Amino acid sequence: MKFQKPDLTRRQFLKSTTALGALSILPSCVSPGNPYGTRLVSPNERVNLAIIGIGNQGNSDRKRLIDSGYCNVVALCDVDMEGAHTHEARYCHQLTSTLPKLKEGAPPPQIYPKARGFTDFRKLFDEMADEIDAVLIALPDHSHFSATMLAMSLGKHVYVEKPLAHTFGQCERMMRLARKSGVVTQMGNQGHSGANYFQFEAWTKAGLIKDVTRITAHMNNVRRWHGWGQDVTEYFNQPVPKGMDWDLWLGGAPVHPFSDRLHPQEWRSWFDYGCGAFGDWGPHILDTCHRFLNLGLPETITALKRDGSNPFVYPQASTIQFSFPKRGDMPACDVTWYDGQENKPVIEPEYGSLFTDPDTGKTTRNPVEINRPGKVIYAKDFVFQGGSHSDTLRIIPEEKFMDMRKSLPRISGKNSNHYENFLLACRGEEESRSPFSISGPLTQVFNLGMIAQQLGGEVKFDRVGKKIINNKIANALLDPAPRKGWEEYYKLA
Repeated sequence: MKFQKPDLTRRQFLKSTTALGALSILPSCVSPGNPYGTRLVSPNERVNLAIIGIGNQGNSDRKRLIDSGYCNVVALCDVDMEGAHTHEARYCHQLTSTLPKLKEGAPPPQIYPKARGFTDFRKLFDEMADEIDAVLIALPDHSHFSATMLAMSLGKHVYVEKPLAHTFGQCERMMRLARKSGVVTQMGNQGHSGANYFQFEAWTKAGLIKDVTRITAHMNNVRRWHGWGQDVTEYFNQPVPKGMDWDLWLGGAPVHPFSDRLHPQEWRSWFDYGCGAFGDWGPHILDTCHRFLNLGLPETITALKRDGSNPFVYPQASTIQFSFPKRGDMPACDVTWYDGQENKPVIEPEYGSLFTDPDTGKTTRNPVEINRPGKVIYAKDFVFQGGSHSDTLRIIPEEKFMDMRKSLPRISGKNSNHYENFLLACRGEEESRSPFSISGPLTQVFNLGMIAQQLGGEVKFDRVGKKIINNKIANALLDPAPRKGWEEYYKLA
């Protein structure tokens, strides 16, 4: 297959987008200054964007991409275009005095009246490939692969929600095709363009974060499957909603009946379709650790805890440990993941904040609070506590941080956000910060963790051969064959 080399020169880019310049005209319901408003960028300079998966997270991404002012929405695609969760991306619901009064029962005006709508991403590319520069893919985890591979094979830049793909082998192929096609790629771990990214980079270069031997990461918020997942013995079965293409929703994954425990948002609960709490939050918590500590892939993955384990649905609580070997002059490092509402790591008392009892004058330490998703990094000279997404690190105990805070490296904060970074990379003005070459190996760590959550026990991984060497069932889960009819996307790389 021939690949279209992405055009990054200014003249060629402008030429490629002129044909659809008119599509940037905003409907009357979009007024200046609202979240959908655009900056003063010429319509012909904007990236022509197709959105595949327009509900929930896809809708949130759409608003942020449009708010950047660097793109035109030219196509909307979703297997459930009439679902309530997709309406905000299609219709104006904030009516203004500039709109004519709607007839009773008439639908509100469309936000993008000249953008074409599709239920099948394959038809979208068949009919509009020449009119699209980039694609946002915000489908369930199991569906990222096929749409992304087809887009890259046609030379389209891709922004793919996290985690990058549902299996280790899918990530491997996506990285390979990204290199071959030369397109701009970005995974949607938005904090990778935020303060934590630049702080972690600066503190690593300054030698503050060095010789890390242990990391704990945790996400203890309630998950959708908590309370019911442990009792599942089969898939639920309900009528398919009118207008929904259930077979297309399934894609290359195993076939199971429709239910509201799968769509529109419950799919993350199930091994066959989602990546659980780890795949959902790991990209926001461990991304900078993985990148700047050059962790790569682990040698051993051990399921230390699997409360309420079930062959269909993720555990009610799990603790998974990853052992990464020595890397150059960096020592071996263990990363331990905790999920489940009460399954939290223990942080040693000496890292708590000082407290002096006013009555006795006795000074003790309060426990370190763990009340939101985050991580603790144990390095040679310091211990760091951080949150998720863009949250910055702080040195613990607190008095140590306060003593040296004025000497710590500073970051400006003057950088493009994750969405702007992707679109500017499409325009040839920046490099994307979470390309598949970076986000692919990160996601593969989650893929390995998911196998340990599903099977339990210890998994030994050959980092060179990229295979599991002590469990044939686990090794088969690295790269399961797709459902019949979806093999073609596996042959594109």
